Amino acid sequence: MSYQLDDLLYLMERLRDPQHGCPWDLQQSFASIVPHTLEEAYEVADAIAEDDFEQLSGELGDLLFQVVFYAQLGSEAGHFDWHAVVDGITRKLLRRHPHVFPDGELRTPPGTLQLEEQQIKERWEQIKAEERAEKVGKTNAPEQLSLLEDVPRALPALSRAQKLQKRASGAGFDWPTVTPVIDKIAEELEEVREAIGRREHDAIEEEVGDLLFAMVNLARHLKVDAETALRGGNEKFERRLRYIEEALTSAGERFADTPLQRLDDLWDEAKKQGL
Repeated sequence: MSYQLDDLLYLMERLRDPQHGCPWDLQQSFASIVPHTLEEAYEVADAIAEDDFEQLSGELGDLLFQVVFYAQLGSEAGHFDWHAVVDGITRKLLRRHPHVFPDGELRTPPGTLQLEEQQIKERWEQIKAEERAEKVGKTNAPEQLSLLEDVPRALPALSRAQKLQKRASGAGFDWPTVTPVIDKIAEELEEVREAIGRREHDAIEEEVGDLLFAMVNLARHLKVDAETALRGGNEKFERRLRYIEEALTSAGERFADTPLQRLDDLWDEAKKQGL
């Protein structure tokens, strides 16, 4: 026997039963489970990064449960239910893929509408702009809305910077090549140095933010996801630092008592070993 989605929905109802449900689940609200949702999303990303597909199945289940939880809370409050969630996303995807569903109907046979990739992209952005207008209740034409309408503020800073830049670039506000982006990074780095020289903490923080924003712009121009790149950098640092710790432990040395030059030498050893 294999459980199905309806079983999961029923389980969620039981967990939230006021008399016989789980005390922890009954205490939760939309806001209280947001941190869990973010954590589960990152665990999905980790499983993919590790090519651990057995683990990925379980992590996707955990993430699905978060959606089911929100749908249950929405149903209890009279806002929406699971069926509204599924109906909404299905209608949105039908609307955004006219090249696959020309008549906007799910079950009709594929149509004959042939679009080039650039046409598909342009149509996608047009439809999203129309949806943003509907979402914020504007009567204006989509092009009169802010380019940055509905970019989520809760996104990780690197991801949000890249999304902001992509929106601006889509409207033509961008450098045509990567060279001026690199020049901008050099300019921002010099401004960091100047702020350090003035010993103004607020200015240093601001200039470091500008430098990071410029680095994200470089990643975007090179078609690199900034968040993914930094995650890779974090993992590399962790591998090398663990190598140093293990080497010191084997030599009977303590990390805190080890001279910096010795630590640098071990770091170089880790690099040579491809860590």
